[in-house]
Amino acid sequence: MANVLKTIRTGDDYIESLRGRDLKIYLFGELIKEPVDHPIIRPSINAVAETYDLAVREEALASADSSITGLKVNRFLHIAESAQDLVLQNKMQRKLGQNTGTCFQRCVGMDALNSLHSTTFEIDEKHGTDYHKRFLEFVKMVQKENLVIGGAMTDPKGDRSKGPSEQEDPDLFTRIVETDEKGIYVSGAKAHQTGCINSHWILLMPTIRLTEADKDWAFVGAIPADAKGVTYIYGRQSCDTRSMEEGDIDDGNAKFGGQEALIILDKVFIPWDKVFMNGEYEFASMLVERFTCYHRRSYVCKTGLGDVLIGAAATIADYNGIPKVSHIKDKIIEMTHLNETIFAAGIASSHQGHKMKSGVFLNDDMLAQVCKHNVTRFPYEISRLAQDIAGGLVVTLPSEKDFRHPEAGPLLKKYLAGRKGVDVENRMRILRLIENMTLGRNAVGYLTESMHGAGSPQAQRIQIQRQMQVGYKKNLAKNLAGIKNDIQEPNEPSDYFKRVFKTKDSVL
Repeated sequence: MANVLKTIRTGDDYIESLRGRDLKIYLFGELIKEPVDHPIIRPSINAVAETYDLAVREEALASADSSITGLKVNRFLHIAESAQDLVLQNKMQRKLGQNTGTCFQRCVGMDALNSLHSTTFEIDEKHGTDYHKRFLEFVKMVQKENLVIGGAMTDPKGDRSKGPSEQEDPDLFTRIVETDEKGIYVSGAKAHQTGCINSHWILLMPTIRLTEADKDWAFVGAIPADAKGVTYIYGRQSCDTRSMEEGDIDDGNAKFGGQEALIILDKVFIPWDKVFMNGEYEFASMLVERFTCYHRRSYVCKTGLGDVLIGAAATIADYNGIPKVSHIKDKIIEMTHLNETIFAAGIASSHQGHKMKSGVFLNDDMLAQVCKHNVTRFPYEISRLAQDIAGGLVVTLPSEKDFRHPEAGPLLKKYLAGRKGVDVENRMRILRLIENMTLGRNAVGYLTESMHGAGSPQAQRIQIQRQMQVGYKKNLAKNLAGIKNDIQEPNEPSDYFKRVFKTKDSVL
């Protein structure tokens, strides 16, 4: 961490803070000397840099007043102190999606910080530990230095029918392998890790409900991204090598991109002051459920990407000379309806946020599940409609090199012309952007990540089933139907309707 500036303020400051860290990163079978300057990695760094620049340009949206440090801090590092803080997280996320058209990689860290605030408090309450105090000291440090926090929850998992202690290879879930008076040493791996190489610190967390036999896997700790024993293997993305070619048209979105990597941990040391859970296995499910509650409504970020794709579809319709054709207008209306449905569920979840014992606010869980379940479906339909409007050229467009060629170029300008007055290069650029978001590099963040990030679709359906209170609803129906001499359905353990009908003076 030697190159981290005392206080990072702008995107340029952030980019400079990443230099010279000597990370061990493999990409295409080679060790990368300086990831900041690698053409495939740099767009993902630019996307994180925008989270700093937005906080400068729109301070009220992307910054917050922290009661922990008394400072104005980046909202990605803020512990939510009200439902309005949760709402502003969502609004910031949508704006950043609009500005980058990709994953800006800081939501996992934000949601990890907020879920750990309440979980560490409640572990201490039961066990008399001091995890919450340690955690607050960590928060003070990252807020003062304005650092990027990555959250690492997903383990490789091996045989999905078995828990951590039952695996043939115990490292398939990240675990404590040694303990001494200074701290713990952990080994294993974390998969699909968004923005990990672009982070300053990484929070390692359990990924599933654990049993007493799984105590060695029940830990939470913070490590610097350049900690000894950490290896990164960079994730391959569709069309990623276009970033290594000359020109910027074929990229579709040359400036911004996402990032995922596999993190390998080989006896990585975590000092006691950075350990926030150590064997309290019964709290693993609480942490996972609270994290996913925050993170599933964080997927309103995809509505910012949706805004960009809707704009791209409307632009290519205009360039093709058909912006007023009825079926084109209807498809753009449908895209907008689906996009706003995602946003509505996510921001409603935040509006119904409630205060936890530790003082942090947690959004509504039912509506968070609905938000994320919509995200597993609607971006695919929005993408299908965008491709429908764009036409076949979105996948058959010749390369930028052909466009620049002295003989082929003029032919392309002649035969790829659209509406009179539209520059052919501009038409090519918008087609490449649609390709980028629906098939190419940024389809990683807009489509597959929307499916599997923060839990695959069945995970949300399980949570929805737990909270849907069918018995309560059956009693409503029986009462209105005038049914008598029938059993009263039992009340089910969910606070969802209590939050729905909560007034200013009512108590949950």
